[in-house]
Amino acid sequence: MKKMTALLLAAAASFSAAPMAAKAQASQDQETDVLLIGGGIMSATLGTYLQELQPDWSMTMVERLDGVAQESSNGWNNAGTGHSALMELNYTPQKKDGSISIEKAVEINEAFQISRQFWSHQVNSGVMHDPHSFINTVPHMSFVWGDDNVNFLRGRYAALQQSTLFRGMKYSEDHAQIKEWAPLVMEGRDPNQKVAATRTEIGTDVNYGEITRQLVGSLQKKENFTLSLNSEVRGFKRNADNTWSVTVADLKHNEEEHVIKAKFVFIGAGGAALKLLQETGIPEAENYAGFPVGGQFLVSENPDVVNRHLAKVYGQASVGAPPMSVPHIDTRILDGKRVVLFGPFATFSTKFLKNGSLWDLLSSTTTSNVGPMVDVGLDNFDLVKYLISQVMLSDDDRFEALKEYYPDAKQADWRLWQAGQRVQIIKRDEEKGGVLRLGTEVVSDKEGTVAALLGASPGASTAAPIMLHLMEKVFKDKVASPEWQAKLKTIIPSYGTALNGNIDATEQELEYTSRVLQLKYEKPQAPDAVPQAQPQATSQPESKPVADIAL
Repeated sequence: MKKMTALLLAAAASFSAAPMAAKAQASQDQETDVLLIGGGIMSATLGTYLQELQPDWSMTMVERLDGVAQESSNGWNNAGTGHSALMELNYTPQKKDGSISIEKAVEINEAFQISRQFWSHQVNSGVMHDPHSFINTVPHMSFVWGDDNVNFLRGRYAALQQSTLFRGMKYSEDHAQIKEWAPLVMEGRDPNQKVAATRTEIGTDVNYGEITRQLVGSLQKKENFTLSLNSEVRGFKRNADNTWSVTVADLKHNEEEHVIKAKFVFIGAGGAALKLLQETGIPEAENYAGFPVGGQFLVSENPDVVNRHLAKVYGQASVGAPPMSVPHIDTRILDGKRVVLFGPFATFSTKFLKNGSLWDLLSSTTTSNVGPMVDVGLDNFDLVKYLISQVMLSDDDRFEALKEYYPDAKQADWRLWQAGQRVQIIKRDEEKGGVLRLGTEVVSDKEGTVAALLGASPGASTAAPIMLHLMEKVFKDKVASPEWQAKLKTIIPSYGTALNGNIDATEQELEYTSRVLQLKYEKPQAPDAVPQAQPQATSQPESKPVADIAL
């Protein structure tokens, strides 16, 4: 099986097309300071930053579809989680000695606080409006069963109490208490089953599509901003002055092509970002490959279900399964309507976008990245087996998985929904040949004239800090200037400082953003006393990072 995987990948490379040749033979150039490729939350966030930081810069956004936020940012194409590591167990891996690492959890939480501050500033500035249309308080819970998992959750809870960012989290192993928190999860469950849960009241459900639409809608009111829909990027050419000539086809008018000349290009095209980055021809792109993974959810709109569940409840991956398989049963609030989602169930397609081409994977595979792809396939064979098993699931199999989290579920109350595509990063590594990269990664040329965002997890919830990092990388001198520094501290009050370890600063930030975003917040009390977790050394190696489809 391993050899077959390697042979298939190698065969794909042998038939793959080279990156698309740059085109320059089109109608007269349109000039812009900043070209934003892709109409998702990343481009919208970067454009919003730059509009305030450098209002004299002209910006053009091009989107292949007939509206913005129709791919991964669309509310129905993701789980809408405000990822802050309050419940996501894969952000707190267990070490070989049994102790719990919280470094990643702290990093994720700090990042989400930046997003909350960014959105709050946009509301205060009139850029965004009606916070309940895009963010709502939904408690975040972790829920596990079995001796080993309960002991892990005890240890996780205790470890997170070392951070000021996780104050207010509650812990319980009591069936009645957990039933009060999440009735559907406990009703019909074996009363003798050993269970444990944590709950944090300040969790959120976020509609990233609505955020994107509001940000772009505000940008459209500016004279120096242009939005071009039904516009597909067909090629790149670097000019002698380090500007870029980007060929764009108008899909509504016989695919007529024109050229946009840009001083800076941002490729925020979700799953398509890798292919577009390759087409620029910059050497930095040769270090990357991508592997697409899709996701499905079971959805219930039955009021009897929806009205009795107000939480996002994340579980633990089954023994031997990768972290990307972590199931969760979530309250979603989309366009003013509450629904409940359960999943994700991984799917496979060679498309890099939900509205992409079946040739996406093949055409992105080159002689420079096929080796790392093969190495990753061989080194992550558990992931390969997991994906195969997911693709083969029947409707009954998916329903049985749901019943582990909702024992009294009725199959008639649920329908299957195909969510978005995610492209996992594969990066060349000197020692291993190729490695799967968790999270997102900003890739740019050495001159800082073009940059792309690759990866998935934790995705949209950290758009504000990710774009902040991008600006620090490609606009280094501007970011260091007194003018930009002052504006950045207005947009992100905690900019340049860490909240973790500072109780007063953490509470001040949470009170401010909760007030502006109309979220629930009460100052946390003393942490719950829980049975002491006993770190248990394991004969298994430390949990190694595995891709997270971040749905």
